[in-house]
Amino acid sequence: MTRKVSAKLYLSILATGLMAFCGVLIETAMNVTFPTLMKQFQVNTGTIQWLTTGYLLVVSIIVPISGFLKRRFTTKQLFLTATAFFILGLAICSVANDFALLLIGRLIQGCGTGIALPLMFNIILEQAPLDKIGFLMGIGTLVTAIAPALGPTYGGVLVDLNWHLIFIFLLVVMVIALFLGLFSITQVTKPVHVHLDVIAWLLIAIFFAGAILGLNRIENAPGQAAIYGVVAVLGLVGYAWRSLHVKEPLINLRLLKNWSFDWHVVTFLIIQIINVGFAFVLPNYLQLVNHTSSFTAGLLLLPGAALGACMAPMSGKLYDNLGPGKPIFIGLALQLVGILLLLATALTATPVILMLGYAAVMLGTGFAMGNIMTSGQAQLTQTETTDGNAIFNTMQQFSAALGTACVSLIVALAQVPTATAHSTAIGAQHAFWFLLILAIMGDIAIAIGLKTRHAQNQVASHDA
Repeated sequence: MTRKVSAKLYLSILATGLMAFCGVLIETAMNVTFPTLMKQFQVNTGTIQWLTTGYLLVVSIIVPISGFLKRRFTTKQLFLTATAFFILGLAICSVANDFALLLIGRLIQGCGTGIALPLMFNIILEQAPLDKIGFLMGIGTLVTAIAPALGPTYGGVLVDLNWHLIFIFLLVVMVIALFLGLFSITQVTKPVHVHLDVIAWLLIAIFFAGAILGLNRIENAPGQAAIYGVVAVLGLVGYAWRSLHVKEPLINLRLLKNWSFDWHVVTFLIIQIINVGFAFVLPNYLQLVNHTSSFTAGLLLLPGAALGACMAPMSGKLYDNLGPGKPIFIGLALQLVGILLLLATALTATPVILMLGYAAVMLGTGFAMGNIMTSGQAQLTQTETTDGNAIFNTMQQFSAALGTACVSLIVALAQVPTATAHSTAIGAQHAFWFLLILAIMGDIAIAIGLKTRHAQNQVASHDA
């Protein structure tokens, strides 16, 4: 029986979506502000990078406990907590005039984003009618897929005016989200008193701290990067062992025994690496090779981000009507076309070619990314979807750090100070090869995942 989506559900998705959008948008928006901030605060690249690294680290530590938070607290309590963190962090950054205060504000924002990202998807998975879940997940994924692409445009437009405006405008959006959420978010399941495994959480924090710090040290301090890598592996192994020996793990790794689900997660991770990789390479190419301003570079990336944003909910409707295969493979094919265009013209690409190639990549993301997550979640039972959502969102944050670190390293290794423009183009070409290989791997992974797909009646209560 078909059920209509209530206005309250739409508004609650919009409220949590706006909050998650602001959190993801600002990850890449900050990248284009670094030269300005380095000059103002008189700090080097390694120091200024903490505005993003520290933020990602906090988000990555908070997201894994989203399953515990959902079971223990009401949805509105989590929403209000996340909103309070984010508004406080934005307010601090809006008036910050020294680096330490700006960093504190960014870390507080990370707490809000870490709570907000899984919250939006949990509302959709828990409350959406089964025959509308593809469409609504498409809307939800629009946030996480398109926001990183819009970030350079948003930051590039505002940094030349006043970088504080990046936070001030988002502060206005967050106040709107707060009022929407207050009147729309409802609770459909009763919270239960569950135990937080602090040791497991500490091990997860060790893993992400080691992994993210290691990735950010590869270029300048490979020895330190190796040490951080070892620490990360020890944290991951420790958590894996503990999660298999406790009754209520923070993230149920037993879900990874479901191979179809695993292949969906792998493809989702790859697509996110491709997204953040292009969000890093193209603004740098446009400014260093084509000699455009940060404002112009941001505007040139806007059409691609807009196309992806428009396509995400539409592709969700295709999922509801046709199943996952067709929209996912259409999206991956469009991504390949865009990557091949950029690779073929990497050394001499004009701004128009870069804009067209990026548009194809983001159009493909709009088709594929949300449907991959929806299809992956469909492999799980209703009781497993909260943990599955935590895995998807945790991997998304990790892949953002991983993608930025890998692509920036590839470009940096090719750059020569005496020939910045040409060497940056060569570095971009190498990065495009890397992203092409990843895209092919993603195609293979999702083909296997869909072949072994055994979709279950994910939410029995939807048809009740």
